[in-house]
Amino acid sequence: MKWQDAIKDYQLFLKIERGLSNNTIDSYTRDIKKLVYYLENHEITISPIKIDNTIIQQFIYEIAKEVKPRTQSRIISGLRNFFDYLIFEDYRKSNPTELLEAPKIGRKLPDTLSQKEIDELIAAIDLSHSQGERNRTILETIYSCGLRVSEVINLSISDLFFDEGFIRVLGKGNKERFTPINYNTQKYIQFYIRDIRSHIQPQKGFEDTLFLNRRGKGLTRQMIFMIIKELSIKINLNKKIGPHTLRHSFATHLLEGGADLRAIQQMLGHESITTTEIYVHLDKSFLKDVVEKFHPRN
Repeated sequence: MKWQDAIKDYQLFLKIERGLSNNTIDSYTRDIKKLVYYLENHEITISPIKIDNTIIQQFIYEIAKEVKPRTQSRIISGLRNFFDYLIFEDYRKSNPTELLEAPKIGRKLPDTLSQKEIDELIAAIDLSHSQGERNRTILETIYSCGLRVSEVINLSISDLFFDEGFIRVLGKGNKERFTPINYNTQKYIQFYIRDIRSHIQPQKGFEDTLFLNRRGKGLTRQMIFMIIKELSIKINLNKKIGPHTLRHSFATHLLEGGADLRAIQQMLGHESITTTEIYVHLDKSFLKDVVEKFHPRN
């Protein structure tokens, strides 16, 4: 079995069996390709079925000189999943990464913005042109609903259920959820659809896409990143932020306001509560309030 064939089969497995998005699949296979590049660069000819622990250890030792522990840990995890797949498909009997120890890394807390910083960021949008109105609506939607960047660019008009106060979101692994949307954000979206989007001719396949570019096509992830980056420079915000920062801020501000962690988990579309629990670390006062409110000795 050749590496390219194995990777192609693995990508198909991730897409069909696990229902992962193309972006996630690319992330999963990028690190496997780094191993392939290492083998080619060192003129090592060996198949994914025959490769052993020694060669992979050498590869990890090499990349450890160039990447941070967190990246190194992610690469080991990605390779381990790949070889687990080969075992599952009966190509291999053992996983050559099982004896590898990932470097110990601390838990990285997500960056967040204060409510004042979010207000300043959105206020910096130039509303004198139609793209400004669209951009404001996008940022308001991400922040008020806690959406991922992929979720906001794939949002459809048919996903809007304003009478019920919800929007339908297609999350990771094509998992569908309904997320509450506040009245003010609904007004921004309705204004955008009525006064901005109505003047754009959607191209074929984008008739139902909510947010369009000037050519009538959907927006890209990179465009959303650039919009936020330019706004952060404009207000001299000394933080490295992106669309995910607004999502993190959404969760943190809900928690600070006293929202239940399980409710936040559902709104964010987290499969496990442990993923949502990271926000507790951002707001230590939440833990104190819980004890004071619910402990019988208080």
